[in-house]
Amino acid sequence: MAAPVPLRTDYDGPTLRRSAKATKDAAQARRLLALAEIYDGGSRSDAARIGGVTLQIIRDWVLRFNARGPSGLITGKAPGNR
Repeated sequence: MAAPVPLRTDYDGPTLRRSAKATKDAAQARRLLALAEIYDGGSRSDAARIGGVTLQIIRDWVLRFNARGPSGLITGKAPGNR
């Protein structure tokens, strides 16, 4: 089994909790709170439980967060027909 992808180091749990409180996007807030659990020493399984998702989804969120920060956790619109 591969090691979990580490979270970026320029954020922490309290910062993500403040961001979750400030956002109007409920899905983004749920994702931020799940990742805050990891920052605070919780397991990825705990984060998955908080987010109501699987471990694979947590990994996807970590990758998006690492690439784009909190804005990477906003649900984007799927591209439609051109």
